Parts: sequence; C-alpha cells; structure tokens
Amino acid sequence: MAEVQKTASGGSLAEVVDRILDKGLVVDAWVTVSLVGIELLAVEARVVVASVETWLRYAEAVGLTAEAAEAA
Repeated sequence: MAEVQKTASGGSLAEVVDRILDKGLVVDAWVTVSLVGIELLAVEARVVVASVETWLRYAEAVGLTAEAAEAA
C-alpha cells in the first residue's frame, strides 16, 4: 500500500504534475446504464498517468519487461 504524504504548503501546478509523473496515477472506472433491468451501456476504463521512468520501474518490479521475461 502506498504511503500518503501531506504537506502544509500549497503546491504549484508544476509541482503537482511532477509528483504525479514521479509516483504515477491510476483512475479505474466502471459505469453501467440500465433501464428496467436491461443493460443499455457499459463502460470500463483504466487510465494510467506516469512518466516513462516510473512505468519502467513498475514494469521491471512486476516482470513485464523483456529482461524479466528472459530471466523467468
């Protein structure tokens, strides 16, 4: 589980974007629209925002890179 850090000072937009790219952000949404028990629309979305460096660190940690696949 990731640790949540709070700071007393307000951050600029650049600091917020830098933090998001450094740590990564995942938005997972699932929406269903039904009428009288009949599903009319289903939308499932996962949005990941991270820098390439952050993604590569994560991918290596969970074995998604080519080097990790060869080692397995």
